[in-house]
Amino acid sequence: MHAVFLDYKTVDAGDLDLESIRAVLPEIKVYPYSTEAEVLDRIQGIEVAIANKIEFDSKVFDYADKLKLICVTATGTNNIDLDSAEKAGVTICNIRDYCTESVTQHVLLSILSLSHSYFDYMHSIQSGEWQEGSGFSLLEHPIKELSGKKLGIVGFGVLGKGVAKAASILGMETLICESFNPDKPDASLHRVGFDELLRESDVVSLHCPLTEETDDIFNDDAFEKMKSSAILINTARGGLVNDQALIKAIENKSIAGAAIDVLDQEPPDSDHPLMKKNYKNLIITPHIAWAARESRQRALDRIADNVEAFQRGKPINVVKPRAL
Repeated sequence: MHAVFLDYKTVDAGDLDLESIRAVLPEIKVYPYSTEAEVLDRIQGIEVAIANKIEFDSKVFDYADKLKLICVTATGTNNIDLDSAEKAGVTICNIRDYCTESVTQHVLLSILSLSHSYFDYMHSIQSGEWQEGSGFSLLEHPIKELSGKKLGIVGFGVLGKGVAKAASILGMETLICESFNPDKPDASLHRVGFDELLRESDVVSLHCPLTEETDDIFNDDAFEKMKSSAILINTARGGLVNDQALIKAIENKSIAGAAIDVLDQEPPDSDHPLMKKNYKNLIITPHIAWAARESRQRALDRIADNVEAFQRGKPINVVKPRAL
């Protein structure tokens, strides 16, 4: 099958192996990145497209008459017009449960860093406060034990469950938010309403998709309902959190801190609201929670599994448009 990988450098830092994909698509053409115009040129006559963040809108499906399969090197498919894909007869496959360990590590790192005022103490050393002090220990910034604290999880899929399992080792109690998807049954789990989760949680960790229901769910109203001692961790999608509301919550001390790994614009412009701020209790990282080398290699291998299953006529990990 004629195939292209349209944005390989979004997953590879020079440390990955494409052998598993080349085994099922030996003639694949690999491009580091592709512009909108290049996408249209490069998918002409192509049957399989592999991509991470490339936009596939209706125009793409009108143009690519031979396209049969799109494999997304991620779980989220916000960048694909699923309705147009279905009308064009193009199968969309994503990958799942490939970066749980990496994301879990990142969430725990974020929680521990904020709970121990890690960056405050690093700054205190850099400014000479410890060296010039009179005591053996510097106690200028608060440190909180996590045991007995409540972790609110919004989005209880593979990632949410992985974080809950790891947090339980630290003695944290888990609160699971009701699903924002009205079609998703909740009968098998005890869940709490979003407002209750905001009021009760000491830490809130986001692992839900970005949908019409979840867009901007962390707005002024949500932050006002949170504990002033609570922290927010977002490794899911930038659009879940309103940037200005987050800045206001940090400045007004409505919450104790936040760790944000995803933004609504990636990469952000230099004048992005969160790029212009520098708070010691606001950690911003460049969408790396998922990015352990093992996770990125696993992503490529899962893509190969998707392609092989499709070639056998038994596609797996198929993503369909959401029913209205």
